[in-house]
Formats: sequence, structure tokens, C-alpha cells
Amino acid sequence: MIVKDKLSSMIGHRREAFTVAVAAVGLVAVAASSAVSFADDSVPQRAAMVVEQAEAIPAVGAAPAVEAIPAPAPEVLPAPAAAPEPAPAPMPAPAPAAPVYPNNLDGWIREALDIMAAKGIPGSYEGIMRNIMRESTGNPQAINLWDSNAAAGIPSKGLLQVIDPTFAAYHVEGTPFDVWHPVANIVAACNYAADRYGSMDNVNSAY
Repeated sequence: MIVKDKLSSMIGHRREAFTVAVAAVGLVAVAASSAVSFADDSVPQRAAMVVEQAEAIPAVGAAPAVEAIPAPAPEVLPAPAAAPEPAPAPMPAPAPAAPVYPNNLDGWIREALDIMAAKGIPGSYEGIMRNIMRESTGNPQAINLWDSNAAAGIPSKGLLQVIDPTFAAYHVEGTPFDVWHPVANIVAACNYAADRYGSMDNVNSAY
């Protein structure tokens, strides 16, 4: 009797456990069914979101999009500058104009001094003027007809009273070969005085 009661009790407990197990299985099945149902309802929305995100994210390894930059316009180089024309050769300096001397005693002495300087004949304006005033008082046509030279037929002539043989011997090239020419007379007389006395400046009397 006791065994029978224990067996009945054990069977009762097992039934209760089985019932609980079946109920639990039923709950799990219902939950799974609900989960599947919920998942089925949201799948399209989730898929759309995934696609949008995939489009927004560049593919792995793909080069980033680069904004197209317009090609620069070709550079237009300026035409090469023409070679500068050579500078014209400098014009030679014009020859200085020949000095113009007045046709008087001052001009004759100054012209004679320029010629003497070019020929290396010494003499000064003062020395020449002093001797001219003593010999002819500045008269280019003066002539001595009473001294020993005149007696010998070779009278002294011109500003510095030069005889013809002396004029011929000491005439300076570039002046007229004319004892009466005032400039030629001065230059020849100064050339003679330089040879005899060192310079007309050293002559203070008849020479």
C-alpha cells in the first residue's frame, strides 16, 4: 500500500514537471514566433538603411573623389625682343675753327706767337712789342735807307727791320715768304734772335 502511494506520488510529480516543461516550451515557441514576426516587419526598413549607409561610405581601397580642376590656359610667351641696334659710331670732334686775328699790330703779334709756339720758337708778347716799337714804331712798311746795311744795298725792312738775307735764312715755313708781311717778318726775326741771343726777349738794342 505504501509502495503504491509512493509510486502514485512520483508519477504525479513527473506529470507536473512534464506539464511545466511543456508550458515552458510553449512560452519559448511563442516568444520565438513573436521575435520572428517582429524581425520580419523591420527587415525592409533595416535593409534600406544599410543600402543608404553603404552608398555614403566609399569602398575600401577606392580613391577619394577629386574635384575636377580646369586645365590652365596655355601660357603665351612674349615675342623675343629685337636685338638693340648698335649705337652709331661717335662722330669725330670737329676741328677747332682757326682763330681770327685782327689786322693790326696786336693781331700780328698774337698770330706770330701762335706760330712760334707750334714751331718751338721762344718769345713773349712784351719782348716782341718792345723791339717792334724801337725798330719801326709799329709800321710794317718801315725801311732803313741810311745805315751800313742800306749802304750795302740790303736795307732793313718791316716791323723788326730784317734784311733780306736774314729773312731768307730764318724764314719759318707756314708763313708767306715775304719780308714785308708783318707776321712773317716777326716770326723770322724772332727765329733769328733765338739763334743769336736765346730769345727776342733778350734783345734790347739793334741786333
